[in-house]
Amino acid sequence: MTRVLVTGGAGFLGGWILKALKAQAHEVRIFDRTSDRRILREIVGDEAEQVEWHQGDIADAEAVKAAASNCTSIVHLAALLTPACKNDPVLGATVNLIGTLNVFEAAKANAIGRVAYASSAAVFGPDDGLTPYPVTQYGAFKLACEGSARAYWYDAGIASIGLRPTVVYGPGRESGLTAGPTLACREAVRGNSYTIGYSGPQDMIFVADVAAAFAAAATRFYEGAHAFSLGGACENVPDVIQAIRSEIPGAKIDFTGEAVPMAPNIAATDNKRLGVVTLTGLQLPA
Repeated sequence: MTRVLVTGGAGFLGGWILKALKAQAHEVRIFDRTSDRRILREIVGDEAEQVEWHQGDIADAEAVKAAASNCTSIVHLAALLTPACKNDPVLGATVNLIGTLNVFEAAKANAIGRVAYASSAAVFGPDDGLTPYPVTQYGAFKLACEGSARAYWYDAGIASIGLRPTVVYGPGRESGLTAGPTLACREAVRGNSYTIGYSGPQDMIFVADVAAAFAAAATRFYEGAHAFSLGGACENVPDVIQAIRSEIPGAKIDFTGEAVPMAPNIAATDNKRLGVVTLTGLQLPA
């Protein structure tokens, strides 16, 4: 039986990965700082009450090792997002970098041979999707995690895939620099106004597609340490607003601010080890 530990599993992406893994009949164990299952209930319903849960801090190495006991693979999501890393870089490094090292140490201690972890398209910075050149603390920490994952393959034989999602949107997202499109949809449905806090073009990918990629990375056999970009359709913010208004005429949505410090049109990478990854377009079918 495959039992997957999902760190940071109480959040938006964790809920969708739980849904994807359970649909494939895998066992799932959640490790998170909180015991709040509210977001998971919104995504998976009653399944949120049934999932095994370990509460703890990703910076606590022994707690992570204990949570990983008897698991066959790990999906590592626990992290602080861009604004929090900017406000407190030392805490950001503790959670995002040291936390990732704790996950790989837990894998080594428990003879777990496979880790799928959340990197980010922020490793590229704003210029292109080819050359890693982060301009945020968050992106810098994520790039460092990719290097450490590679070292664990050479030092300990732990295979890994780091996935670099671009702007992830979908039901359940509530926080992060690029949560604006999702929050705009929610507020439009409620009849409220909303301002997306950035401008410019960005690759956007639906959360179910990202979850399917993580499920594949956690359960397929492969060797080596890899990092793959997950980009969907490249959309300008005004086009996103127009898509919302096409479904909810008169929606009071606008935008302000600078472009996100992350390159649009992230270069495609060799994702064949993940199998077929579905990409859901922004426009709904007629």
